[in-house]
Amino acid sequence: MAETQGKIITCKAAVVWGPKEPLVIQEICVDPPQKMEVRLKILYSSICHTDLGCWNGTNEAERAFPRILGHEAVGIVESVGEGVKDVKEGDYVIPTFNGECGECKVCKREESNLCERYHVDPMKRVMVSDGATRFSTTTDKDGRSSQSQPIYHFLNTSTFTEYTVLDSACVVKIDPNAPLKQMSLLSCGVSTGVGAAWNIAKVKEGTSTAVFGLGSVGLAVAEGARARGASRIIGVDANASKFEKGKLMGVTDFINPKDLTKPVHQMIREITGGGVDYSFECTGNVDVLREAFLSSHAGWGSTVLVGIYPTPRTLPLHPMELFDGRTITGSVFGGFKPKSQLPNFAQQCMKGVVKLEPFITNELPFEKINDAFQLLRDGKSLRCILQISKLLKR
Repeated sequence: MAETQGKIITCKAAVVWGPKEPLVIQEICVDPPQKMEVRLKILYSSICHTDLGCWNGTNEAERAFPRILGHEAVGIVESVGEGVKDVKEGDYVIPTFNGECGECKVCKREESNLCERYHVDPMKRVMVSDGATRFSTTTDKDGRSSQSQPIYHFLNTSTFTEYTVLDSACVVKIDPNAPLKQMSLLSCGVSTGVGAAWNIAKVKEGTSTAVFGLGSVGLAVAEGARARGASRIIGVDANASKFEKGKLMGVTDFINPKDLTKPVHQMIREITGGGVDYSFECTGNVDVLREAFLSSHAGWGSTVLVGIYPTPRTLPLHPMELFDGRTITGSVFGGFKPKSQLPNFAQQCMKGVVKLEPFITNELPFEKINDAFQLLRDGKSLRCILQISKLLKR
């Protein structure tokens, strides 16, 4: 890739120009990486509900257009900026929306993975070093020649493009022999779910869990609990079509709230003899969060928030409800420190400790990205893998 180093690259990207507008595959310019930045050639990218939420423009404060979405991917390093030491041209890597500088007081402590400088920030739309973007247009959204304008970044990553530029803190080197399509899942959904079970709840062998919401993240929680030896995993979802996939991830019991005449937490307490050891809320719904909390066992039950909550509503709990010994905590990226811990997690996945293949339900070419978004909106896809660029040799 020496022929492109230090030069502007012209490539194809899927650009979103406004809320709910179809993504436009168009030619863009990608600047060279600056100090402590990395330019990647994206090979595969998948679509997450967070991409869908931004595309919908659900939170007006987060709106910034034109923009390149995407944050679950795998790629190869095209070039690195000044000061980058841990990756080099030709390395296979996964981008992460939650970075790790390795130097701040948070990175040096075990208790948190929220790097002071590179932690996830949905409001961020430019690079840290100079407050500028590395993307620019060559045409307008209709393909007509126009004055170049900046294209905003998304979640430290922006992977719906053949080339992207990231802060080096958000790039994780992986085994070159790893299955690349599957590795893209570690950028967000699978790591978020499995990590919630392993790193936040610390699920123990022989315990019981309840997972509220059986989308990709919820199923990843179930898979993580299964891998840790949970004896009972209760899956709760109003869409019964997800139950078959849940069985593959180790879910032992299924509850459809639509079939009940009583609150879900009452049913869970009845069938478990008082409640589960761990509950996970993966829908981003505060009413469901209350059910998850009340489904955990008094005295030691732990509830982990995994979903994204767009509502301004606060926690649906009374302080006195915490006096019975239950706890509740949040989780970002499953508690994983990306550079320190993801390479080992990737190795565990390669050894089959966590099964990744069942999460991939669809594969489409890059040009069909709007179809992939529709599959996710219709609930017909867990993860749809898009081939962004071809890998010439390996």
